[in-house]
Amino acid sequence: MKLHVIGSSSAGNCYLFTDNGGNTLIVECGVRFEIIKRALDFDLSRVAGVCVTHEHGDHSKGVAGAVNAGLDVWATAGTLRAFGYKSYRFNPMKIGQAYHIGPFAVIAFDTHHNTTEPCGFLIRHPEMGTTLFLTDTTYCDYRFPGLTNIIIEANYSEDIIDRTLSDKKFLRDRVINDHMSVETCISTLQANDLRKVNNIVLIHLSDRNSDAKQFQQMIESATCKTVTVATAGLTINNFNVTPF
Repeated sequence: MKLHVIGSSSAGNCYLFTDNGGNTLIVECGVRFEIIKRALDFDLSRVAGVCVTHEHGDHSKGVAGAVNAGLDVWATAGTLRAFGYKSYRFNPMKIGQAYHIGPFAVIAFDTHHNTTEPCGFLIRHPEMGTTLFLTDTTYCDYRFPGLTNIIIEANYSEDIIDRTLSDKKFLRDRVINDHMSVETCISTLQANDLRKVNNIVLIHLSDRNSDAKQFQQMIESATCKTVTVATAGLTINNFNVTPF
């Protein structure tokens, strides 16, 4: 399995999971769809579908382009309604139910974000095992057994945001009420069984309120796992069920 990051910030989020047969699952569609098509070499024939966690533009701005290109979009019913238009390409997901999207199995679970019906995903595929995808949430209510890869938000540090937004309480409160801090990220990781985890990928770091190198070192120290900070253009070629 290959993980390719098209974007991982407030400017736009999009991640491509591509198996050895070329089948691709798009998770988040928060960049212009032309950019996604370019990353796929303009070949959409092996795209299994698009999964979106919530309706904010940095996660969904490319959805209309995906639908117009003939791709199925999967999200909670609340998120699909919040897009403001209807399409027969929209597939509502019930929390806790597994959906088979090509060779991928995806389960949505509820998260805590200031949107209609936000969710995270458990994504399963024989090549990569079970991947947790968790973003744009203040915390997570669940523990997940059998994880082999984790993609998780580490948006800000409590120390950094106290400095950068000390005189902007409204902005500070908006961030901490909608996003996961690196401290909460560590607690979330430590609450799960990480013995089989091969990759931890940190996503959606704030430009202003994070420190990528520090966050990577903090989480490596806390988990003793391989930790990568997602940046636009990053590709992890061994996003697999085993490290090899």
